[in-house]
Amino acid sequence: MRGVVVESLTGPQAAHLTDVPEPVGAHPRANGQRMLIDVRAAGLSFIDPLQTRGEYQNGLPAPYVAGSEFAGVVLEAPTDTRFVPGDRVGGIVWQGALAERCLALPDYTVKLPDSMDFEHGAALYMNYATAWYAYDRARVEPGEFVLVHGAAGGVGTAALDLAKSFGARAVAVVSTPEKAEVARECGAEFVVDAGEGWLDRVREVTDGRGVHVVLDPVGGDRFTDSLRSLRQGGRLVVIGFTGGSIPTVKVNRLLHRNLTVTGITMDNMETEYPGTLARVARGVEDLALAGRLAPRVGSVWSLAEAGAAMASMSQRSAVGKVVVRVSD
Repeated sequence: MRGVVVESLTGPQAAHLTDVPEPVGAHPRANGQRMLIDVRAAGLSFIDPLQTRGEYQNGLPAPYVAGSEFAGVVLEAPTDTRFVPGDRVGGIVWQGALAERCLALPDYTVKLPDSMDFEHGAALYMNYATAWYAYDRARVEPGEFVLVHGAAGGVGTAALDLAKSFGARAVAVVSTPEKAEVARECGAEFVVDAGEGWLDRVREVTDGRGVHVVLDPVGGDRFTDSLRSLRQGGRLVVIGFTGGSIPTVKVNRLLHRNLTVTGITMDNMETEYPGTLARVARGVEDLALAGRLAPRVGSVWSLAEAGAAMASMSQRSAVGKVVVRVSD
């Protein structure tokens, strides 16, 4: 079968389409549960370019088959799961999705509605599970203002799309007019330019009080102003650090304004609180099957172009989810 192999940890340019062995056994994280997928499309995430440079904390040594997220059809499934051959599914695998077949994990897989094509299905699980869990951890209530950083990216567009399901009023922070338009299309009620003065604009659209919740997949030097954008009793959810640097918090900011800062990592939470993964997957899957989710696909690349697709993410030129078509 064909697959995209990263030959060395020197960046996306090291990714090449070649013949690879058929998957054997089970996914390393699946506790021996063999679930084989006929891959139709692969979704890329921040994991993919990081791994090509050896910078992802759970990465593999080269060579490895790339691709963090998949959509396709179940070929084989464990009998003690809710999946059967023929199911249309999407999920995260961290590595291996950029191939004609891959091994999946039942705990990290959701069923796709018949109305959703595989390219949009490849944009579903990781971004929407992350955003759904962020809303859940922040205990977002109907009518609350939720500020979304990186609002035109994969997680950002998912968070904007989910706002209506949680009854939230979404405030998007973006860096270009193109991204502003994407944010509006995805459900942002207010759109704020990320340049100088963005904090004043956020206060303006919230009648000077600030937002109830910040969802932050960016981090970096914007973090302190994110705390300042919160009203009394506000909550900030740390999702990631696509801005490059990991910020620090002066805890007196939390004390005087009754603020809460929390992080989200579902698999670690599952270890302490079993059922977390199933609850998040059910939340995303139920909304998808009800036709209430519309993943934003920014670009679709061929399997031979997978290296260039990953490079587009490193250059931060991607808008919405970057998807690779694996087979028709």
